Amino acid sequence: MAIAVSTAQTFRPPAPEPRSRPLGALGMIYTLWRHPLEIWSHAHFELPVLVGKTFLGVRAVINDPVAVRRVFLDNAANYRKDALQLRILRPGLGSGLLTADGEAWRSQRRALAPLFSPRQVADFAPAMHRVAREAVARMRGRGARMRDVDADMALITLQVLEQTLFSQGLARDPSEFQRAVTKYFNTIGRLDPLDLVGAPQYIPRIGRLQGRESLAFFASAVDDIISARKRLIDSGAAAPTDLLTLLLRALDPETGRGMSLEDVRANIVTFIGAGHETTANAMTWTLYLLSQAPEWRARVEAEIDAHFDNARDDDPTGDLPVTRAALEEAMRLYPPAATLSREAIGEDWLAGARIPAGATVTIAPYLLHRHKRLWKDPDAFDPERFLGANRENIDRYAYIPFGAGPRVCIGMAFALQEAVILLAHLLQSFRFDLAPGHVVEPAQRITLRPRHGMRMIVRQRRKDA
Repeated sequence: MAIAVSTAQTFRPPAPEPRSRPLGALGMIYTLWRHPLEIWSHAHFELPVLVGKTFLGVRAVINDPVAVRRVFLDNAANYRKDALQLRILRPGLGSGLLTADGEAWRSQRRALAPLFSPRQVADFAPAMHRVAREAVARMRGRGARMRDVDADMALITLQVLEQTLFSQGLARDPSEFQRAVTKYFNTIGRLDPLDLVGAPQYIPRIGRLQGRESLAFFASAVDDIISARKRLIDSGAAAPTDLLTLLLRALDPETGRGMSLEDVRANIVTFIGAGHETTANAMTWTLYLLSQAPEWRARVEAEIDAHFDNARDDDPTGDLPVTRAALEEAMRLYPPAATLSREAIGEDWLAGARIPAGATVTIAPYLLHRHKRLWKDPDAFDPERFLGANRENIDRYAYIPFGAGPRVCIGMAFALQEAVILLAHLLQSFRFDLAPGHVVEPAQRITLRPRHGMRMIVRQRRKDA
């Protein structure tokens, strides 16, 4: 069902123009390396399913919510992580929750689930507020200031991790992690032509060579984080109830087995790298979109001023529906993970199309969220889609910024709570305007991030906030 947009003037943020016809093999390889969002044609935004033979084998692109549900939920056992996705992710993220499959994934998921229960996530709210207040204090100054908001949001979300999931610190300054993560996504996070053609892993990849320093930094820092916590646990002292302690003490409730040290390392890197990056990007895109939509920014600011008490330490998301709607609309236009893919183990039928065994099925939130059959004026920024009855009319499998089914992001509630808390503090105190002349362009590097950062002029809005 198409979701109507409001009648107020709408802003259509930058996105690559869809192609009029598909790319050939060489063009596809080059575009996937340079700018993956440019591979999509008009047909991908208009048809429910496209299936065809490519140099990568049989590939299907699915944009039908019923078919999406079948892949992620109803027939999920028939779809596993595809080889290309794993070739890209595993060199940096190992075999953690994001890249594990089958029983290995199920065991890790069961072990980590308690840390992301609704009650535990709510208990993290005071730390999120504390980080937000510290960020506001740092950013205060006389007059307007030019800032790279993309870097600011990355640093803030890392500090949230440091005080929640890794409550004794990250063993390094968060700014060092921020630089290493950015380097990782800009090097190893790019699709390498050798991975696209299935070349053996022993052949060097340029991106991995360029990203070796980041991987070495992660390895050293993670080993230090683990060693410090193990010494604390072994001493008999009370250890914080956080992700790190849970990983080290994790026992699968069904098998009673603990998690291997290799899997502990992989999950630490996953949560530090991919975990904070996605929330930071969502906040950056929200601040940018609001800066280009004055009516919506005014509504968000009025709501925060009326209903948000920055001295409280609870979760404010229920009192700030317009703020949350702006965030969710930002994730519709710029989803944290632009492309998801699975390999069909056996034959299946999706949206009336035959999917042979071995085919790669692509479900791209970037396409799904902008599809002409599912959304009215899909390229426009309009948070009204997520307010009142409009929200109820959105098909659960037409909007999947955190994935769906059993593999839905385990940190979804954590990320939404964190983002709304941080945005409320920031937007109550400051107004963010795009710097004159700054070029905004989305870049797919595992996550969907602004290619040139996000240079904004930050002005103090309320001195009492």
